[in-house]
Amino acid sequence: MNMIRSICVYCGSSPGTDPRFLESARAFGKILAEHRIALIYGGGSRGLMGALATSVHDHDGRVVGIIPEFLRTRERMFTGANEIIVTHDMHERKRLMFERADAFVALPGGVGTMEELVEQLTWSQLGRHRKPILIANINGFWDPLIELLDHMKKLGFIHSELLIDYAVAERVEDILPALEMTLERRPEGEREKATADVIEKL
Repeated sequence: MNMIRSICVYCGSSPGTDPRFLESARAFGKILAEHRIALIYGGGSRGLMGALATSVHDHDGRVVGIIPEFLRTRERMFTGANEIIVTHDMHERKRLMFERADAFVALPGGVGTMEELVEQLTWSQLGRHRKPILIANINGFWDPLIELLDHMKKLGFIHSELLIDYAVAERVEDILPALEMTLERRPEGEREKATADVIEKL
């Protein structure tokens, strides 16, 4: 995973009703820390976001939280982060999360998580970036979205699989290998382009 030094993780500020969601967030946090991959995330300390960040922190990993001013109290900003960036609004938050990340992973979450994931899929489809995107389909959480994307393909609204590129992992242990495989499928020059701008910032 030498090309991926930071991963932006989108996930819920609530824990959800399935205990496997929290377990997966904690497990993935440990994996990130062990592989020396920085966590770029929304900066909160509640729900899956908090469990993920706490796990990275507790295993001596690097946590970068990016949170808008109006959410500092609502999402209880995680004060244990190595770096906290407070933004003026959501647009600035999402832009900085994008710039600081080499890849994107979506754990279970709500409308905000889905919106952030779909935005990265859209930008990739439009050729605005080639950073790997992975859907962590823990206990089938993202099945309806994956089915909807397949439905769009069948009806011709997603014209080519080459224009919307994402990986799916059912277990957190498979996330980093899947991201690595995504990069390995691309020409060397394209792999470097996908991550060089972020590597320079870390």
